[in-house]
Amino acid sequence: MSASTTVTGGFSYADWTETSIGPTEARPRLARASVVNAFTGGIEAAATVCEYVFVYATEKTGTFTGLQQLTGRLDGRTGGFVVEERGTFAEDGTVSCAFEVVPGTATGELTGLRGTGGYLYHPGESPVPYTFTYELG
Repeated sequence: MSASTTVTGGFSYADWTETSIGPTEARPRLARASVVNAFTGGIEAAATVCEYVFVYATEKTGTFTGLQQLTGRLDGRTGGFVVEERGTFAEDGTVSCAFEVVPGTATGELTGLRGTGGYLYHPGESPVPYTFTYELG
């Protein structure tokens, strides 16, 4: 078992395709999005694979959950892993998200990775700053 390490950095999205699930005028409304993100800093992943499901309580507020596959480097180690994400979005445009490595998904030099992280997005902020605390073992 190794000690925890915390890395920081930023991410931006390169593609966002969102579609409604069911009636678009209904509340709550469900939607899904396919997203490509690019991470820099402690996590380096040029093009992630990410799928979200949203619950819009109002036109601008709600919650989401998703899975994101990151392939590249973590703190200089090559490999990949999947994180499960859960978050909320508010009337003012802020987005708060926590994520955790899905057990057993890490590959390469990251095999055995465990970790949690998160971000708080403010409208117009790019890249979005994140923090990730992990252990390898």
